[in-house]
Amino acid sequence: MLIKDKIRTIHVNRCYFWELESNAIYLCLMSYRYIIAFSIIIGLCVILDTYTLLGLRKRSSKRFFRFLKWFVPLSTIFFFIGFMLNIYRAGQGIYNASYMLNIITGFTFGVFIAKLVIAGPLLIEDVVRIFRFLYLKIRAKKGEEVRFPSRRRFVRNISLGMAAVPLSGAMYAITRGKYNFQVKELTLEFEELPPAFDGFKIAHFSDFHAGSFDDDNQVKRGLELINEGLPDILFFTGDLVNNRPQEAEPYINFFSQLSAPFGKFSIAGNHDYGDYIPFSSEEERKENWSYFEEIHARSGFQLLKNERVFLQKEGDELALLGVENWGNAPFPQYGDLDAVTKGLKNEVFSILLSHDPDHWEFVTRHYHKKIHLTLSGHTHGAQFGVEIPGWTWSPVKYRYKRWLGLYADKGRYLFVSKGFGFLGFPGRFGMSPEVVFITLKSAPKATTTTA
Repeated sequence: MLIKDKIRTIHVNRCYFWELESNAIYLCLMSYRYIIAFSIIIGLCVILDTYTLLGLRKRSSKRFFRFLKWFVPLSTIFFFIGFMLNIYRAGQGIYNASYMLNIITGFTFGVFIAKLVIAGPLLIEDVVRIFRFLYLKIRAKKGEEVRFPSRRRFVRNISLGMAAVPLSGAMYAITRGKYNFQVKELTLEFEELPPAFDGFKIAHFSDFHAGSFDDDNQVKRGLELINEGLPDILFFTGDLVNNRPQEAEPYINFFSQLSAPFGKFSIAGNHDYGDYIPFSSEEERKENWSYFEEIHARSGFQLLKNERVFLQKEGDELALLGVENWGNAPFPQYGDLDAVTKGLKNEVFSILLSHDPDHWEFVTRHYHKKIHLTLSGHTHGAQFGVEIPGWTWSPVKYRYKRWLGLYADKGRYLFVSKGFGFLGFPGRFGMSPEVVFITLKSAPKATTTTA
């Protein structure tokens, strides 16, 4: 087989990658795939724009329709320009995000959602119009002319009114929502907690995504919330960057100013390995990972790579476990819970840092050694949703069973942070970025009495 002869399997950084010996063939195959996908997306956008304009044309004033005729296609063009510029920026090693580029891509994405909202009522009405036309056609007498029902003005008005909601929401998300940092505090009680750690305060943040930020002062303000909480220890649970460790360079000084008496610990998330942008060689991949480790060291964080450390206080100890990323496909499974717990006594109180909450769902909560508390991130709360007392909702809940907040199963706890930064869509609506403080408390041991 020609293809088989051209491909060989190599093992790089604990993960198998397919590498074509001929870069030309590889680039052609990749380009062909991307061209097809991109063409389909453009085609769907053209159909959506055309349908939206046709649906609004007859019931709109001439002046308003002239505006729509230019605004609708231009918004699509600017969205794709922004999308391509972001790809170019990452590919060329330009790691600082542009404020204006984020505004343009965020606003035009909001316009795209608005067009989908407009198309919904129009499509429903068109279906009704078709069935009504067929019904009248069947009932019509011989020779009687039956005209296709016209579109009603109030449907157009409803569509436009509904479209204002996602558009205004997108504007809030990309201007204020993405830096609306919140502090979340909770207290967890454990019977097994060593007495000396009663009242131990953890600061937790996740999903920094350094390459997305466009306002360093706002980032600094968010990180300052950590020191203001006076934590005993600081945990970061992965996705420091989008693709390359160079993105984090502007924030090393901010990270180094964070302090906690028992130290600062971190793990890697799925984005931190650089798997979403190709490397020219195995050596380049190794250098990228080494640079990533260096960034953590310069920031004062101890990066845990399937490792554990013991925290000592007044003669008591607890185990801190840190695994690399473990998630369901398409996310990598580099995490090795067996390695990090090897030789760990069952009675030792343990805290696990694991980026993806699926690790807790499918491995940790059933694990033969009890992991008392797991801290994760990864989901971002989809950067869109509702979080009010008694009710939380986000579309990401249909992908992850454990996607936000605190979960418990037989004395094993998981906390999922909605993250500090943002990715893809340059904003947040209803799912504000957060810093979390968790205070550990000793619970009275359950006693049994006999009559």
